[in-house]
Amino acid sequence: MRSTCRCAPWAWNIDAWRHQIELLPPADYLRMTYYERWLQVNEQLVVKHGLVTPAELATGAPEGGSAKASPVLTAAVVARRLGRGIPSSHDPKVPPRFKVRQRVRARNINPAGHTRLPRYARGKLGTITRDHGVYTFPDTNAHFQGEKRQHVYSVRFSARDLWGEHASPRDSVHLDMWDDYLEHA
Repeated sequence: MRSTCRCAPWAWNIDAWRHQIELLPPADYLRMTYYERWLQVNEQLVVKHGLVTPAELATGAPEGGSAKASPVLTAAVVARRLGRGIPSSHDPKVPPRFKVRQRVRARNINPAGHTRLPRYARGKLGTITRDHGVYTFPDTNAHFQGEKRQHVYSVRFSARDLWGEHASPRDSVHLDMWDDYLEHA
């Protein structure tokens, strides 16, 4: 399908895509199947970023006089793009802020927009069990504010610390948390 603008076909990233799913109205989200959500979000994003118009999406045909997308999206372009891989999780330029077995507190923050910090863990104490290495921070990446690469840790929270004394003392939850989600306990 042709576009009415000359936008790159990589106008969004995985974090922006996840954020778009979070923006679906709750009733629609619950009504839709897993793949219906994917389709709905991808349709919204191609229109939002000017790759197609709503009319082109509805009819499957280019509007009269619309320009072809530039660069043209071909199988070879997709293969080159996907073949780049992801940045290494080992990055000596980004030092860890925390160590394995260290007690930490999940920050009690309420950022506007996308976050991977679960509300139920905010302000709670946990223990770092593993440093996964350095990865893109989804909260900034989803809003095109930069990758802000930082360490991601597996943090163990006891069920009682999360949900109170009625939770089983034997249960725990491990959450993957970026540096910006944590503070020293």
